[in-house]
Amino acid sequence: MTAVDDASLRAARLMERLTSSGQLHDTYVREAFRDVPRHRFVPRIALACPNDREAHVIDRDRDPSAWWDAVYDDAPIVTQLDDGATDVHIGNGDYTSSCSAPSTVASLLELADLERHHRVLEIGTGTGWTAALTSHIVGEGSVVSIEVDGDVAKQAASNLAAAGYAPKLLIGDGATLRPEGGPFDRVHATCAVSCVPYEWIEQTRPGGTVVTPYSPGFGYSHELRLVVKPDGTAVGRFPGFASYMLLRSQRRGAANGREWAEHDITRSTTRIDPRTIAHASAGADLAVFALTGVHTRTEADADGFTLWVLDPDDAGRWTAVNYQPGDDEYEVQQAGNRDLWGEVTSAYFTWVGWGQPDRDRFGMTVTPDGERLWLDRPDDIVGSHR
Repeated sequence: MTAVDDASLRAARLMERLTSSGQLHDTYVREAFRDVPRHRFVPRIALACPNDREAHVIDRDRDPSAWWDAVYDDAPIVTQLDDGATDVHIGNGDYTSSCSAPSTVASLLELADLERHHRVLEIGTGTGWTAALTSHIVGEGSVVSIEVDGDVAKQAASNLAAAGYAPKLLIGDGATLRPEGGPFDRVHATCAVSCVPYEWIEQTRPGGTVVTPYSPGFGYSHELRLVVKPDGTAVGRFPGFASYMLLRSQRRGAANGREWAEHDITRSTTRIDPRTIAHASAGADLAVFALTGVHTRTEADADGFTLWVLDPDDAGRWTAVNYQPGDDEYEVQQAGNRDLWGEVTSAYFTWVGWGQPDRDRFGMTVTPDGERLWLDRPDDIVGSHR
């Protein structure tokens, strides 16, 4: 069996797995997965991130079998660490570019509901695989893709040319760049945003859609699909899960509370297990963020973890709650004059009082003035954020 035959067989098996598990439905997306092989967009050395094992380096020359297995596994493959400052073969660093998991790619493409001749603005070219899949569906000359990293963009251009696709590629900040070719029928982000850039709404024709991963800072990994209205607003819901790296221009400056300015610290205890908040459901995450606007981080230690609750507008206001197994009460440390732990737990139990609605009952309206999060109906607003 030739390498081409083996790749085709692996691609077909992956497509069948995604189809049988209910993760791949759309005929156009299925055809694109069949005709645009993923291996053309994965470098010789990369970092495989399987769901059932630790991340590990794959090298096509040293262990081709493991490389091919990873390429056609339903898992992300990291292609850049630390914005290119660290070689991927080292295996340790912040993940800053990847070839996303096929099931996640398929889900977002299906949410975009692409058709032939749609004009598509893609935010985040990455390896170029999604740009090629999109080009296969909508046709040549209909896709504009923006990548913030020049080195990543250069490699994507090479990958796309080798695969026979030629979307228009631009280098810049996808949150603000306004390329020619609009208005677009679809805006499709392959990176997460903590707030939806209104520029995307302005560049989308009425009736068009914006599809993006959404990670507001309290909870992560939401799919968001918005429909643009003639009045210049966009309305939509959170249909599912999507874990992506943040748009670079929206990265948060602090990894955890210890990097924030320290002020006088007060100490108390709480009977509420920090896991109640840290491990809350996606619906609870959306509700708490809508009601409070705060951000969270977790920091593991030998036995437990620390949950940090951060005020994104004031580095001097944060709360840290320590979890240790077997404790009946948990230490709360607070800096600043805002009772962040009280706000978060109050918001969580407000969500409980609503009947613990799931993620798909929440929605968002985007306007020039910011975002409004709502429950069930756009006029039942839970919280607003700029």
